[in-house]
Amino acid sequence: MRTFGSTRLRHSCFYPSVPAKGPFLKYWLPVIAWMALIFAASTDLMSSQRTSRIIGPLLRWLFPNISEGAIRAVQTVVRKGAHLTEYAVLALLLWRARRQPVKHDTRPWSWREAALTIFLAGLFAATDELHQAFVATRFASALDVLLDTSGAALGMLGLWRCGRRLKQW
Repeated sequence: MRTFGSTRLRHSCFYPSVPAKGPFLKYWLPVIAWMALIFAASTDLMSSQRTSRIIGPLLRWLFPNISEGAIRAVQTVVRKGAHLTEYAVLALLLWRARRQPVKHDTRPWSWREAALTIFLAGLFAATDELHQAFVATRFASALDVLLDTSGAALGMLGLWRCGRRLKQW
């Protein structure tokens, strides 16, 4: 145990005002990692040209008589479903990091916290779309920001419903 002035520091080499690394690694590192994954998916790596190289041949293999229009429709549903899902997960991770729940947490559900979480996810969605405006094979879309924010809202609604079912709040 080291001392700094009259304050004792335990398990940390930081000043008293700097939080320990444990909560950061446990709660915020998953958020940052997920945001990095979303950012990477916003590059050419997951552009519609690249994903169509996977989905199209797979559909043709499963359904040899499928039309081009049907393939494009399935690709759109898969891509937009991915938007909803990735931002629902981001919202759950953000909520968890902000709240830092513990076992048998008795704090009630907070719609204010949920709204802030949705706002933060939506803000990240806007910056993600701005990033796509600078990628040659992508384009920015305000509708995608709305879709991403809707995914975050669905994530929060799902969490609320699950908590209600388990009688946590």
